[in-house]
Amino acid sequence: MDLGISGKKALVCASSKGLGRGCAEMLAAEGVHLVLNARGAETLDATAEAIRATHGVTVTPVAADITTEEGRARVLEAAGDVDILVNNAGGPPPGSWQDWERDDFIAALDANMLTPIALIKALVPGMMARGWGRVVNITSQSVKAPIPVLGLSNAARAGLTGYVAGTSRQVAGKGVIINNLLPGIHATDRAVSLDRGVSEQEGITMDEAKTRRAATIPAGRYGTPQEFGAACAFLCSQHAGFIVGQNLLLDGGAVNATL
Repeated sequence: MDLGISGKKALVCASSKGLGRGCAEMLAAEGVHLVLNARGAETLDATAEAIRATHGVTVTPVAADITTEEGRARVLEAAGDVDILVNNAGGPPPGSWQDWERDDFIAALDANMLTPIALIKALVPGMMARGWGRVVNITSQSVKAPIPVLGLSNAARAGLTGYVAGTSRQVAGKGVIINNLLPGIHATDRAVSLDRGVSEQEGITMDEAKTRRAATIPAGRYGTPQEFGAACAFLCSQHAGFIVGQNLLLDGGAVNATL
């Protein structure tokens, strides 16, 4: 299927590795030019070069912390007008509700709610003026089924979900489509971190922790960044113009829900 987005330009946040990179690679495969962002310059530059060499698109890496005002300003200046925005940022650390203080919640909100909102506010008006745009926010399956040890993430990402629910319906008439992708466990550094936590807490090996977690997923495995990126690319395509304000689970069936 031709997604009809060759020649478009996308800003993909937190895209040097993991799910962000998966999205960037699949967009590049469709001929989309990229502005990539991450904090670590070395890994980001290597990712940019690999995508550039493989797909022949223009790739501009911008090493900056997207969760800060200074970092966003640098990224937005380099990006200019974009047709596609993929919002992504690492999730807050796991923990217990008894231990989180106000500063912990503010940090989570800054990274996983207020940063994507700021980027939407900065870039969507231009998309509306041009009559076409796509925004995909990478959130979490936790907005459908809260994960107790990820309370900071539950709260911040649920807040973004509420914001998108209203905003997406206000801009769709101008050709700008906003949706959310809700990943479950994928084979990324985040999964390794979570498995390590279980391994250390329960005194089991990493392989045992991974096997135990995979057994809770009906698909019987972790997802891949590539299949996640393919879903992202479709939501950014010309064919997704009637999908508005939706929350698409990519979790291998882990959330046991009818709707």
